[in-house]
Amino acid sequence: MLRVRCLRGGSRGAEAAHLIGAMLGRAVTGWVQRLSQSTSSAAAAVEEERVTGAVQQDECPVCCYNEWDPLEEVIVGRAEDAHVPPFTVEVKANTYETNWPFFQKYGGQSFPVDHLKKAVAEVEEMCNILRHEGVSVRRPEPIDWSMEYKTPDFTSTGLYSAMPRDILLVVGNEIIEAPMAWRSRFFEYRAYRPLIKEYFRKGAKWTTAPKPTMADELYDQKYPIRTVEDRHKLAAQGKFVTTEHEPCFDAADFIRAGKDIFVQRSQVTNYMGIEWMRRHLAPDYKIHIISFKDPNPMHIDATFNIIGPGLVLSNPDRPCHQIEMFKKAGWTVVKPPTPLIPDDHPLWMSSKWLSMNVLMLDEKRVMVEEKETTIQKMFENLGIETIKVSIRHANSLGGGFHCWTSDVRRRGTLQSYFH
Repeated sequence: MLRVRCLRGGSRGAEAAHLIGAMLGRAVTGWVQRLSQSTSSAAAAVEEERVTGAVQQDECPVCCYNEWDPLEEVIVGRAEDAHVPPFTVEVKANTYETNWPFFQKYGGQSFPVDHLKKAVAEVEEMCNILRHEGVSVRRPEPIDWSMEYKTPDFTSTGLYSAMPRDILLVVGNEIIEAPMAWRSRFFEYRAYRPLIKEYFRKGAKWTTAPKPTMADELYDQKYPIRTVEDRHKLAAQGKFVTTEHEPCFDAADFIRAGKDIFVQRSQVTNYMGIEWMRRHLAPDYKIHIISFKDPNPMHIDATFNIIGPGLVLSNPDRPCHQIEMFKKAGWTVVKPPTPLIPDDHPLWMSSKWLSMNVLMLDEKRVMVEEKETTIQKMFENLGIETIKVSIRHANSLGGGFHCWTSDVRRRGTLQSYFH
């Protein structure tokens, strides 16, 4: 009826009808827009909650400041489908010449299947014991490490996800993914990404260090090693297989003591990588470079393993050149006994000193190889209870308890232990 009456009013009626129609149109359009915005905001809020997770939880699920505060959650690696790395120059520089024929023959193939089965069983038992001790255990995803991949700079197959200590470093509430130096480990991060994304959604910081190209320029292609004597000579001269072409480091070359973090320049960690970490963690943390009389420097935790506030295991076969600064700081330096692992046991990518590569559950509990009775006695004399676990076959893949794990959460606060 309104429209009829307006039309009867001639041109003025038509104008009025047009005005009223426009007003109604704007009102409806505004209502639709407000409804749409409200719906979009609600959807965005739901999506934000899905991405960030329980943002309001009392504490971040990721928090570690040192190697000995009470352990609450840990990542334990997998031995399944572990493959022998191709025998490239960086692998040659990090392994002993007695094992070179093994790498030359089996590079790109599975490690011996029967040996792997035993290693898998040992690691599963280690996980069970950690759970029994009150620690939450997380695992990386299974990956097919036999797959060949190619980048513009190299071709390789994979290695394993056995050693989370090598790729992940937790500093405070931040997870740092290391830009490792072996080509066979280029895509190793993929096994850990589901876990890291979960931690990120629950509040953790997540940083990936610059990914190296691993081009030929990163390695001294003519690195002159033939014997152990060559290794000693080159190490004494500060010569390594990795160059300073781009940053690279393995997380296992860093060891934490609160506000102070110690690192070595090694075959897999260069000065550019150390400098990247120094700048990234400054000013809250201080990076100290230390060195050792070591013919094959690769990962610090079987050479210099900090096990408590001002308490460190220092390998007597690889003395620390800066040990006096620790003594002056009031630290207790303990030399662990000679390892008991037999000479005929295969150690394809490590040394016998995995006996000191232990995992502290807290200041008074340590996980240690059950057959290493002499180091057990050493810990007992220090007033530390030993949690005995057998991982001899897992040792063969290149790591002890510290290597096979990456601590995600320890109950403690940021302090200074080194003055």
